[in-house]
Amino acid sequence: MVTRTSLESLNILIVDDEPNIRRALQALFMPEGHTVFTAENGQRALEYAKSQPIDVLICDLIMPGLSGVEVLQQIKRLHPNCVAIILTAYGTIRSAVEATRCGAFDYLQKPFDIDEIKLTVKRALEYRAHTQSLPSLPQEKKKTDKHDKGAASLYDNPLRCISPAMQEVYDIVERAADTRATVLITGESGTGKELIARALHEKSSRASGPFIAVSCAALPETLLESELFGHEKNAFTGATTAKPGRFELAHNGTLFLDEIGDIPPLMQVKLLRVLQTWEFERVGATKTTKVDVRLIAATNHDLDAAVKEGKFRQDLYFRLNIVTIHVPPLRERREDIVPLARHFLARFSAQNRRQLTEISPEVEALLLRYSWPGNVRELENTIERAVVLADPNEKTLSPALLPASIRHFIA
Repeated sequence: MVTRTSLESLNILIVDDEPNIRRALQALFMPEGHTVFTAENGQRALEYAKSQPIDVLICDLIMPGLSGVEVLQQIKRLHPNCVAIILTAYGTIRSAVEATRCGAFDYLQKPFDIDEIKLTVKRALEYRAHTQSLPSLPQEKKKTDKHDKGAASLYDNPLRCISPAMQEVYDIVERAADTRATVLITGESGTGKELIARALHEKSSRASGPFIAVSCAALPETLLESELFGHEKNAFTGATTAKPGRFELAHNGTLFLDEIGDIPPLMQVKLLRVLQTWEFERVGATKTTKVDVRLIAATNHDLDAAVKEGKFRQDLYFRLNIVTIHVPPLRERREDIVPLARHFLARFSAQNRRQLTEISPEVEALLLRYSWPGNVRELENTIERAVVLADPNEKTLSPALLPASIRHFIA
């Protein structure tokens, strides 16, 4: 069977007791070449579903007769691969949970935004196509060659994700890992850029060598050169002994420069020279040191804009930007939220001697509705906080253990 993944040539069933809603959605999808069926109630919708395949179901939750959840359940039995979007003006957490547990991809409240529902349908189809095409989830991937020791850490780390966006990230990691190419990882703070850098290292032939990480933003300019390149004894006040820098420590391994966008102009020049020759001098030294290092950099800044503003050297940017991996924010890959939350729950429960093994449906719905401005790091911290505050004998993570900023989504 060929799975349709885009918004082309679809059979779309719209079920709503409001004529204006049916007409609006029909007008949205029909001009794009889709076959659109509309039904004013659940019984009529099931008649359509029994006579032809349904790719997309857009259904109101509260209707006379059969409810949206009942329609969803019966159509899913007829067409298991149907993508379902539930619409309702009755935005309670309980109804949202019921809809998602019965197979709805998303739950949108009226009045809905036309662009939002169109994008939601597209993402749902892409997600369906991707999950159907995978023989197994990434964390179940089997080892196939001598470098696959890194597969366990890549697929068993906190970036345990199933979204199409993260599958693209993993694909680039697989292809770029065992090369010498410099990699630039971009993305908002908290998305897991360092974990991607470690995966690149562990999937490479350098996995047995060191992985050295340094935050360029955490060090003042006066210390950054010494930290990166090392110094000789008496090179400056307080240098009582010679010290190797991070480049030397990373010899035959990988050096990860986090927040590369914060590196000052003078250090940009020196870093560029190293990337051109892989040679440098310690502070206070006359002897040149040569290293064999694979460099990975990360930033949450827009380096293109920084180059245009004269804040970042264009030639250094070109040197860093051989391969780019963009890690999308968590709000753009909601499919990953619950799997990540379960992973963190298991880890922190074990670490803190708690009995938490389940996440309540109400909590799952709240996690899915929250925007996660702090991304994966915020989710991780939220689950750790909840575990620490939980009663030692509590089995299920409840809404009361979540911060108020997340709980306020309860209707």
